[in-house]
Amino acid sequence: MHTFRAVLRSAIVIGCATLMHAQQPVVDLTVLKNAGKPSDSLPGSWLTYGKSQSEQRYSPLKEIDASNVKRLGLMWSLQVGTGGYAQEATPLVWNNTIYGITTWSSVFAVDARTGKEIWRWDPQVNQSTTKGITANRGLALYNGMIFAPSLDGRLWALNALTGRPIWETRVAYTQDRHYITMAPRIAGGKVIIGVSGGDSGENRGYFDAYDASTGQRSWRFYTVPGDPSQPYENDAMRAAAKTWGGDFYKKGGGGAVWDGFAYDPDSNLVYVGTGNAEPWTQKFRGAQNVDNLYTCSILAVDLTTGQLKWYFQTVPNDNWDFDSVQQLMLLDLTIDGRPRKVLTQAAKNGFFYLIDRGSGQFVSGAPFVKVNWAKGLDDSGRPMVNPEAFYDTEPVAVYPTGGGAHNWAPMSFNPSTGLVYIPASYSSYTYQADEEYKPNTSGTTRGGGTEPRQIKAPAIGPTAPEGVRGGLQGWDPVKHRLVWRADGGGGIGGGTVTTGGNLVFHSMNDGRLMAYSADKGEKLLEVQTGRTGMGPPITYAIDGKQYVALMGGAGRGARDPADAPLQNAPTLFVFALDGKAELPTPAPPAPRNGAPPAR
Repeated sequence: MHTFRAVLRSAIVIGCATLMHAQQPVVDLTVLKNAGKPSDSLPGSWLTYGKSQSEQRYSPLKEIDASNVKRLGLMWSLQVGTGGYAQEATPLVWNNTIYGITTWSSVFAVDARTGKEIWRWDPQVNQSTTKGITANRGLALYNGMIFAPSLDGRLWALNALTGRPIWETRVAYTQDRHYITMAPRIAGGKVIIGVSGGDSGENRGYFDAYDASTGQRSWRFYTVPGDPSQPYENDAMRAAAKTWGGDFYKKGGGGAVWDGFAYDPDSNLVYVGTGNAEPWTQKFRGAQNVDNLYTCSILAVDLTTGQLKWYFQTVPNDNWDFDSVQQLMLLDLTIDGRPRKVLTQAAKNGFFYLIDRGSGQFVSGAPFVKVNWAKGLDDSGRPMVNPEAFYDTEPVAVYPTGGGAHNWAPMSFNPSTGLVYIPASYSSYTYQADEEYKPNTSGTTRGGGTEPRQIKAPAIGPTAPEGVRGGLQGWDPVKHRLVWRADGGGGIGGGTVTTGGNLVFHSMNDGRLMAYSADKGEKLLEVQTGRTGMGPPITYAIDGKQYVALMGGAGRGARDPADAPLQNAPTLFVFALDGKAELPTPAPPAPRNGAPPAR
């Protein structure tokens, strides 16, 4: 799989990239470490999924600002592939080129000024093996290479200039109901990637580190223990096994790693969020009233050794599919008069957390939406679960929704306002346990025709107006206070980016791109792109001109995008001031949010 010839070819193409594109530095570890900081050598680029390794999604660009954003118009658009599900990928920008990936893992490079395609590469995913899982959240960029995950479990390194493969490695197999939907990240010369499929049944979650130059695996970290009759992989698994029981391992355990990640090069720690326990309902998992580590947790793992340094579990003994895989963001905040280096998460369970990122100590937390599954958090951050929220075969309505108060749609942080901008969902979800467990299922279904039992205990957290299903929140992470709310959208689709121009751009699943003032939440722009199933926006600059880009479209069709225009075709949109290009005809309405997305 990995040969000397492949490594030599990698060195040659990287060297060529350096010579041919000397006007922009090759993206090395120093460039990535400084991305998003005042020392950023490429402030107009977008080099990693979250703009910076702290995942803040803040750009200092300010040619487009609150005074002129109403002049934003389409510069160009490009159909980028076939559909199958909503576009979830964050494009990358380097060397005047946009790099993107579609739901079916087709990678493309486009001139960021004109929209002319430079190259395209398709891993030819066997669509019949993915069992309805159709999502891809993005790429990684490092040292002249693009790192692309394919949905069917492969990880590729491609020449960033030509799109030709440099190496390929196998991370997972669809036969095991494992898939890759997470955007890979670069950390200290390694590529970090996790596996999806936690709700496909009988899966054991894990994430891997691969050498970026060769594709050789450096280490693997399992998120839940395996068969107790076999040796434990490490001390972390030995400790976790004490929090499980019965024949849980025959049902996989869960703990999929399909999104949240951050990296702190100063501490040499990678931070990863883990998915829910499987099956959803505790009665099918074995022993009762145990925590089921390390599901629904945030893990800090040493990059060099792959060993666990600390963990923080947001939902012990989860029964509601409340993953902790949502975006992890590293912030330096002043709390109670002293500086704190914290990790933050607007979790699916409805609470916004601040965790000391060095020790894992709980700093603070509060609900950012209406919550009734828990009565609050104790001094250690452990939820005080409302007994009424437990369910069996009688359906019960629980806040927040099964898709989560915040799901994969990225939030962002603006250092000038001190606010985090969270795409949030406000609805409830009806849970109902199956009579008996069936293999390869969650063991839980949404309540059908039976009227669900209502929880009588008072809910906590901000309550949205009647009938409002979701919106964008300007949230103060220090005071745990809702500063402003813009109704519309939700926590599952789209996402945000915030800028030095006092702006927050918010894309919504129904095709709209919105712009708000970052400080007050005033709506300044609304554009209907003509597509549904939107990915998160980014912003970049070339020769002093600022652009806003995003992908959208969930249509199905032939593999070759040149075959014929598709209704709601997956499309890359690029906007700038005074853009005059014509927007596509609006697509049919998006389906209502409710069920969790493919992951």
